[in-house]
Amino acid sequence: QAHLVESGGGLVHPGGSLSLSCTSSDFKLDLNHIGWFRQAPGKEREEVGCLADTRIYLYADSVKGRFTISKDTAKNTVYLDMNNLKPEDTAVYYCAANPWVCPSITDVDSWGQGTQVTVSS
Repeated sequence: QAHLVESGGGLVHPGGSLSLSCTSSDFKLDLNHIGWFRQAPGKEREEVGCLADTRIYLYADSVKGRFTISKDTAKNTVYLDMNNLKPEDTAVYYCAANPWVCPSITDVDSWGQGTQVTVSS
């Protein structure tokens, strides 16, 4: 299993923006499908979106039009760019990789520590 590290979370006001990073020191992200997930307090983990080569899939209706996914191959980093953040986006965000398909929650054996996003006034 790839060891991925999420970062970039923080406290932001409603309407603000954040860019989360997913990177690895020993795993080439560019050769994989990278999925973003989140888990809000008291809720189950949900799939947010996936970057498959150059194709972006956003699964949660609530993030469509506000979130996007990008990558910087030179930095071996995939980003979750979040705009117009809402309090309901508050969650711990995780990334995961799969070489063949966009990873689903059940595909992931081991999660990273995630990065906390808190949207509050």
